[in-house]
This record gives sequence, C-alpha cells and structure tokens, in this order.
Amino acid sequence: MSVVRLQSVVKTYPRGKVRALDGLTVTVPQGAVGLLGPNGAGKTTLLKILLGLIRPEEGDVEVAGHKPTTRAGQLQLRQLVGYMPESDCLIPGQTGVETVVLLARLSGLSDKDALSRAHEVLDYVGLEEARYRPVEGWSTGMKQRLKLAQALVHDPQLLLLDEPTNGLDPAGRRHMLDLIRDLGHGRGKSLLVCTHLLADVERTCDHVIVLSKGRVLASSPVGALVGEDRRSVRVQASGDLSAYRQALQARDMLVDTQEDGSLAVRLTAEDADPLFEVALHCGVTIRSVQPQRSSLEQSFLEALATQEAQA
Repeated sequence: MSVVRLQSVVKTYPRGKVRALDGLTVTVPQGAVGLLGPNGAGKTTLLKILLGLIRPEEGDVEVAGHKPTTRAGQLQLRQLVGYMPESDCLIPGQTGVETVVLLARLSGLSDKDALSRAHEVLDYVGLEEARYRPVEGWSTGMKQRLKLAQALVHDPQLLLLDEPTNGLDPAGRRHMLDLIRDLGHGRGKSLLVCTHLLADVERTCDHVIVLSKGRVLASSPVGALVGEDRRSVRVQASGDLSAYRQALQARDMLVDTQEDGSLAVRLTAEDADPLFEVALHCGVTIRSVQPQRSSLEQSFLEALATQEAQA
C-alpha cells in the first residue's frame, strides 16, 4: 500500500522558467523510504507540495488519502503528517518542552495531552535533562533531536524528514539514525527521509526514490540496488601478491589492495576461474573469494550517468 501518490505533477518557478517538477509520477510505499537526488532535483519542492505549502500547476497529489491542494485536505494532514525541516525553526527564549508543546497544540492536541506527549517524545529522543533549558543554548545535535520531537509529538502516521543528520558529529549522526530506524522498523511509522547522504538511506530505509531534474530516475527496494555484484570479488590470498596483482591486471582486471591486505578484483567475466588460473601460475594460494556488495552510491551514480548519456 502507498502513503503518497503523485500523478503527472508539474511545478515551475519563477514565472515558468524553472521546471522544478516535470510531470512527476511516483508512488511512495508504506515503511521507511529514502528520497535522494542531486541539488536541484526537486526534492524540497516535492516536500513542500506534500505539506500543502505550495501548489503544483498540473497533476494530482494524495497524501495518506487526502489532497494537500485543498483546505480540507491540509487540515486533515496536519494531524496525520509530522515534518522535520532542514533549517532551524526554534523560537529563542522558549524551553525545549515549551517548543514541543506549541507544535502539539498546533497539531490539534489539548493543553493536557500536548504537555503529556511533549514529555514522552523528549524522553524518546534523549532530551530528558535539557527540556527546561532555553533552546538557543543547545548544541546542533540537540536541536536536531528537538525538531524530531516536534514532528513526533502528535503521533503522526507519516514523517517527512528533511536532512535529519545535517551538521551532526559522528556520535550525533549515529544516534539520529538509530532513532529513524527504530521509528520505521520498531514503531511501524512511514517515513520519507530526504537526504544527500546515501549511507543514511542504506542504514535506515527499505525503499529508495531517486529524483533528477524533476523526474523519477529510480524507485526500488534498497536491496534490489544494493546486492551482490558477481563481477566484483574480494580475494584473500597468500604468497607473492604483488606478482599476482600484476598478472590479474595484465588480463584487464581492475585490482585494488584493501587495508586488510585482501584484493578487490573486478572480473572480466562472471565466473572466477581466471583468479585460480593466475594464482596457480604465480604460486599464490587463494584462501577465500567473496562477492562484493555494490553500494547504493554506485547505483545512484550509474543511474545519473545513464540519464546524462540519454539527454
């Protein structure tokens, strides 16, 4: 089942000169979905349309069964959708709990329920001790988690997260990704994670949608894009590895020495027989040959290159 559906959506600005979305047709399934694309691909425009902040000139949009292009749909989506923006949206002078309570009230919760839920989500994102401190003194990591708490406070069906790990140090990034993965896999939320960090999508999402020039370049389960590449293998061997590497390269194979001393080899055919033939000739003993996983980044770059070649 899908939580978002767009059909032939067009959005241009300013005055029709820039076509941000060019007949975009895509279905976003339930679960954790990554939204990828280079700068100018139309990702931010898409999020704004889903939130009802801007309207497309053409096409049809549905979010959780409601149309964000209508007033009635926008009111329904205020309760069903949580949004974590990329930029800060914090009011100086407010404490963390006041900030989250405000968003809860704007989402339709009563004063009592808003306060109760604010404390719950602040505990969840790990801001228990900071909740009564003014937000302007908070670190970047704390502010990012506070924005996530704002998005969660009304227990929405769908979360739209725009660059959730932006500006975070390694520890903060790891904490944020753990929260996102728990929301999508442990708590059953549907997520649309807009990011330029492909590793974040690999770690947290089950499905990926790639935009380029306002159109869908790819829409697929992450596992279908990040699988075993039969022609790329990692070879563990002993003996004269320098001679072995040169002999493999002489057969037009691409070879890189890894930090652990193994060899990453790009074969010229799908079978690994040449590896053993060359090893026998060089007096090298092969300990193991393991297929390599092609990365999401590699698939992404290949898709962009194919589009550029067809343009």
